Amino acid sequence: MTILRPTHRPEDCEPTTEEIAQIQRDRLAAVRRELKKRDLTAAILFDPTHMRYATGSRNMQVYSMRNPARYAFVPAEGKVVLFEYAGCDFLAEGLDTVDEVRPATAISYYFCDDMLGRVTERWADEIDELVKQSGGGKRIAIESATSAAAFALQARGYQISDAQEPLERARAIKVPNEIKMIRSSLRAAEEGVRKLEAALVPGISENELWSHLHKHIIETDGDYVETRLISSGPRTNPWFQESSPRKIQAGELVGLDTDVVGRFGYYADFSRTFLCGDDPATPAQKNLYRLAYEQVHSNMENVRAGTTFQEFIAKAWKIPGPYQARRYFALAHGVGMTGEYPYIVHREDNEAKGYDGVIEPGMTLCIESYIGHEDGGEGVKLEEQVYVRDDGQVELLSDYPFEARLLA
Repeated sequence: MTILRPTHRPEDCEPTTEEIAQIQRDRLAAVRRELKKRDLTAAILFDPTHMRYATGSRNMQVYSMRNPARYAFVPAEGKVVLFEYAGCDFLAEGLDTVDEVRPATAISYYFCDDMLGRVTERWADEIDELVKQSGGGKRIAIESATSAAAFALQARGYQISDAQEPLERARAIKVPNEIKMIRSSLRAAEEGVRKLEAALVPGISENELWSHLHKHIIETDGDYVETRLISSGPRTNPWFQESSPRKIQAGELVGLDTDVVGRFGYYADFSRTFLCGDDPATPAQKNLYRLAYEQVHSNMENVRAGTTFQEFIAKAWKIPGPYQARRYFALAHGVGMTGEYPYIVHREDNEAKGYDGVIEPGMTLCIESYIGHEDGGEGVKLEEQVYVRDDGQVELLSDYPFEARLLA
């Protein structure tokens, strides 16, 4: 199968003002379709990523992840109400996906102390009234709220379900031109990684090196880097050792996973492993890199519209025995505003964690590899991001060179 090369044409990577507005409307429509499929009258969204997807609103995203004090009421039919922090209502001006902005009722102990019970009841009364105005059904969805909030709605006769399901399903299939936002985020993140790689010299710390990517993401109107996944030398195996003050030495491998929530709020998610200094790679380093490179590219070839997750798992590149124990946790996963549905596991994990589904047009996926020997030594992390287009062709989205010395 021929995989289409990434595009850098401005018209493919930067949506116009009109396209941005339409993308936001289309995303809201996608959420509403998923609510209707499940006979849900409305969803109450606290997850700031879901709020941004459904409404286009952007405000203190990281802070909002731990404080249930900003939320959106999204009905299957009727007016969308954004509940915003006090003094922040003006931030939603110009969003035609939001019909009304109200001051939020913060429902956490931090804000309420011993008034929390009364405040939660008042919050539930307001939601109850909005549901009645939106058709009055008794099936609603909620996510990332306090347990007391869900109990208060149940006490008012509502059947509660998890809003993550309809939101994940909506996000999985990209609406027209949404891919331009993803490409834009990737192009910015790639430039950030170029700056990081240029700063990679013996003696620099992992933390200082990682800061070059962070700086560029903020400069290009991105939001944040979701993880601290950069490590060097012996810290590359096992994977998931976070960035540290360790000084990187010449001849060591340096692996990273971008995990960038970048431009337009979209995830730029690819992984590379570099070789520090000017020395040639060792045979052991080349072998690790060759295996990871082969795994990513072999599994990319299996990405086809209509392929089931179970078929993808069955066809997947077989990890050699000594590297299986430290395999990455997934073969592939969906990607949009963050990592998202679907989550496709290795055959070794299929019985315990695998589920089925279909790779569909409109999906964007990350194809993963981590190769590290069970007895230790260094490890290699690689990852590519791809798009299953509406015409069924697969487009490579990420565009960053591999390490030539490790492929030689």
